[in-house]
Amino acid sequence: MQAGAELAIIVPTFNEAPNIPALVERLDRCLDGIRWELVVVDDDSPDGTADVVRELGRRDNRVRCLQRVGRRGLASACIEGMLATTAPCLAVMDGDLQHDESLLPQMYATLLGEKLDLVVGSRYVSGGHHYGLNESRLDLSRLATRLSRPLIPPELTDPMSGFFMLRREVFQASMRRLSGIGFKILLDLFASSEQPLRFQELPYGFRRRTAGESKLDGHVLWDYGMLLLDKLFGRFVPVRFLSFVLVGGSGVFVHVAVLALLFRGLGQSFLLSQASATLVAMTANFALNNLITYRDVRLTGWGWLRGWASFTMACSIGAIANVGIADYLFGRDTAWAVAGIAGVLVGAVWNYVMTLVFTWRQAALR
Repeated sequence: MQAGAELAIIVPTFNEAPNIPALVERLDRCLDGIRWELVVVDDDSPDGTADVVRELGRRDNRVRCLQRVGRRGLASACIEGMLATTAPCLAVMDGDLQHDESLLPQMYATLLGEKLDLVVGSRYVSGGHHYGLNESRLDLSRLATRLSRPLIPPELTDPMSGFFMLRREVFQASMRRLSGIGFKILLDLFASSEQPLRFQELPYGFRRRTAGESKLDGHVLWDYGMLLLDKLFGRFVPVRFLSFVLVGGSGVFVHVAVLALLFRGLGQSFLLSQASATLVAMTANFALNNLITYRDVRLTGWGWLRGWASFTMACSIGAIANVGIADYLFGRDTAWAVAGIAGVLVGAVWNYVMTLVFTWRQAALR
C-alpha cells in the first residue's frame, strides 16, 4: 500500500495556465525526498487552467485539480484545497511563480523541527526582498499591514504574505471561524485562532511575474476591508449585511439626487418623484450588491435580469412602505430630503433579508 502525501501545496488559481507546468517542474526538483502533492484550486478560469492541471495529473498522480464553478475567492479556494487533502502539513502559495518554491523544504523542516504551528515566508525580515512588487502595490501592502495590526501579533512582519505552511490540526482548530473573505487567508488564520499561534518567519525574495496578469483590483481591496470588518465585528453583525448597508448608503445619494432632479429641477409631483427615485436607487443597489456584496455568487446574463426582477419584487413591500412613509412625512410639512431619506431607511433590513433569500439564494445556503 502506498503512503499518502506528507505535504500538500495548495495553489489557488485564476488564469494561470502558462505557469502551472513550470510550477510542477520546480516542485519536483526542490521537494525530492518529501512525499508531496499539488492541489490546484481553480475558479473556472476561462484560459483553461483546470484542463492544463488535469492533463498534468494524468501523467503525475501527485497533481490534483479542484475546479470550482460559480464562485470565486482566493481565501475560500485555499480553505477548500486544505479540506480536500489528507496531508498533515499544508502549504499555500500562488500559481504565478512569484513565490520561491525552493524555500518549501526549509519551511517544512522548520515547521516540524521547531514544533511550530505555522511558518511564514516573509519579504520583510532580513534576507528577504520585495523586488517583484511595483511601488503602488508596495504602498498598498504597507497600508494593508498597518490596518491589520489590531488582529495580528506585533512580531509578524508580513501578514500580507500568501506564502506559508501550517500543521493540519492548526487549520482544523480554526476552520469553522474562518471568514474565507478576499485574498488574505494568512491574516484570517491569525485572527481566527483562539490560541496564539507559534510561528516563525523565513526570508524569501518575491519574484517578478513572467506570465499572466496581477489579480489585484478594486474588488480585492473591498474584500480586504470586509475581512477586517468581519474579524472585528462579525460576531455581532453579518459582514454581508455591513456591505449591504454600505452599498445602500450609496443608494441614498442616488435616491436624493434623482428626487431633487425630478421634484426641484423638473417640477414633478413629490409622489411621482419619490417613486421614480426609489426605482432608480433600487436598480443601482441591485447592480452594486451583485458586483460587490455577492460577488462570489454573482448573477450574469439572463440571471442578472431574473435577479433584478426578484430583487425588485422582494423589495416591493419595502418600496411601498418607503414611498408611503415619505409621502406621509412630506404631507406633514417634513423637509423633502428628510422625508425621502426616512422612506429609504424603513425598508433596509427587510430588503436585506428578502433579497438574500430570493435573489442570491446560493449565499443564503452557505
